[in-house]
Amino acid sequence: MEKIESTKNAKVKLLMELQQKSAERRRRGLFVVEGRRELEHCMEAGYEVDTVFACPALYGHGNLPRASRIVEVTEQVYAHIAYRGTTEGIIAEVRAHETTLDSLFSPLAPSDSPLFVVLESVEKPGNLGAVLRSADAAGATAVIVCDPLTDLYNPNLIRSSIGALFTVPTVACSSEECIRLLKQHGVQILTAQLQDSLPYYDTPMTGATAIVMGTESTGLSPLWRQAADRHIRIPMLGRLDSLNVSVSAAILMFEAVRQREMHGKVRKG
Repeated sequence: MEKIESTKNAKVKLLMELQQKSAERRRRGLFVVEGRRELEHCMEAGYEVDTVFACPALYGHGNLPRASRIVEVTEQVYAHIAYRGTTEGIIAEVRAHETTLDSLFSPLAPSDSPLFVVLESVEKPGNLGAVLRSADAAGATAVIVCDPLTDLYNPNLIRSSIGALFTVPTVACSSEECIRLLKQHGVQILTAQLQDSLPYYDTPMTGATAIVMGTESTGLSPLWRQAADRHIRIPMLGRLDSLNVSVSAAILMFEAVRQREMHGKVRKG
């Protein structure tokens, strides 16, 4: 097993580039996963681990994940490469693979009632990570990121999702492509917006449903507003007129869960 004792090592520099540069992640087809739990979710989802960087003083003597290469690093090196200090001494470079929009729909039967969460032009990785955590908890079918402004393998996204990026199918695509497939498969499109809308709890969500949300600053584009089957809103009783997108998404997803539980349509695990 190779051992790295210097932060100037070439492998360490490459790892740091993967953490910091989306262009480098795309070029090399690799991304970084930090933490034992996150890496376990990643491997369970079928991702291939290329290189594991392990600090024995922090990781202990448990079995290391299967990987093409395993590199031992000192505590000093690990402190340099880690985003946070509570990740149990393990960081990995993982091979990226793309989930297609078509693959989300191909397994669905006509009697299924999928629940999709669609985010248009999401910018902050932390918000997307929080939405993914709620989507996992709500048993959502998938999260679809349309016209994204952050890449799905951003380390901040993976960290804030606590591995939910790997437990919930997640796809990046254009809004046009997403709308076309949702319409083609008979999925009702619910856009969250203040204008010309009804309270979310008065809107049926037991059938195939896509909850669509935009950014806090600009909301949804006219393309989505026009494509919607219904416009829904969360009543705002204070002086502010919006919630964080991850909070709004959680409220709407769990309303769908509530309605589906009442009709015996909730799938678990």
